[in-house]
Amino acid sequence: MDADATQVLTRTGEFPLAGNPVPRWEADARRRLATAVERLTRPLSDLLERDANEGDTRMLVTDFLSDGLGYSKYDDLTTEYRTKGESVDYGLRIGDRIFAFIEVKRCGQNLDARNLRQVRTNAADEGVEWLMLTNGRVWQAYHLTVGEAAGTELILDVDLLGEGEPEATVDALFHLSKEAVEHERLETLRRWRAALAGAPLAEVLQSEAVVEAVRAQVRRRTDHIGHIGDAEDVSRALREEVIPKSLLD
Repeated sequence: MDADATQVLTRTGEFPLAGNPVPRWEADARRRLATAVERLTRPLSDLLERDANEGDTRMLVTDFLSDGLGYSKYDDLTTEYRTKGESVDYGLRIGDRIFAFIEVKRCGQNLDARNLRQVRTNAADEGVEWLMLTNGRVWQAYHLTVGEAAGTELILDVDLLGEGEPEATVDALFHLSKEAVEHERLETLRRWRAALAGAPLAEVLQSEAVVEAVRAQVRRRTDHIGHIGDAEDVSRALREEVIPKSLLD
């Protein structure tokens, strides 16, 4: 195995799954993140129990950004980051550029995309593509686009105290880690989400490979010996019976 690779981590932190190598940097980032999530569960629960204010929530957020996601408190984080307009809670730096703005709400406040109204304007003015919204417990990542297709798309929505499996929480949050951003894993996730939108999927469903696979499956189900089926019949059925007309324009 390559010196820079290891095997997939299990929930126990060991590597028993042969044939599933991941880069060493990724395994280390996931391990660090899993440890931070476990360690911060109690302090986060205490904050929620006493309905802590935004200032106390920010302290936990800073710890998680550093201890969990791997950003240096001194080199990568700028609190009260000044923009051309107002200041934002955090500017998150990757190398020599501001990668994301972070908006923090108190731990007991429900998050709403409307909370991003001001920071979204600041991000557009500053050319920042990513926005994070958090109350310490829930972490949301949004991608900002400008121009004719201007909009804000939710890419990640993770609850540190959710009922799902801990490894699923780590899998999702990993994309926000410094290492994952540097290796373009977050951008890859964004492109994957975009590819699953209606219009791109409609194009996939009409591709030659999919039409041929559907034709073969229909032949097996109908057991029509000697009838090979017409690919154009399949294409027409997909367009008329399966794919919404709004996605065919």
